[in-house]
Amino acid sequence: MRVHIVAVGRLRAGPERDLIDDYLKRFDRTGRALALGPANVIEVEDKKNAGMAAEAALIEKAIPNGALVCIMDERGKLMTSPDFADTIGNWRDTGRQDVAFVIGGADGIDPAFRARADAALSFGKMVWPHMLVRVMLTEQLYRAASILSGSPYHRA
Repeated sequence: MRVHIVAVGRLRAGPERDLIDDYLKRFDRTGRALALGPANVIEVEDKKNAGMAAEAALIEKAIPNGALVCIMDERGKLMTSPDFADTIGNWRDTGRQDVAFVIGGADGIDPAFRARADAALSFGKMVWPHMLVRVMLTEQLYRAASILSGSPYHRA
């Protein structure tokens, strides 16, 4: 199952980019034997003053046809890391070819797009900077692959 992180805005070189690249490499290495991956980040233009609907249209174009869409949203479902791993495994086992995790722009995700999403995931009730959400998501993807592979990375 291919994993796509579709995010509004461009992330420049720096520590966040380094962490994301590292976790994606780890995910790809660990996930390959589990039929997970590859994972990639698709950045769409941050439409200044164009509104959430314009961003949603760009996001929609970036998502592969037939992909399961999971939005990152503070109103989404709170999960433990093992629950997230089980969810990823279930999506894979039900034949999903692609899953797209969507990280919206500064104003969030368009309500109409949010209503069409297949799933919504939250990293807590607080709002996180978009660059940190990318880091946390890539780490959790790697952790999920590690849990599914029986690796000792996750110690619970």
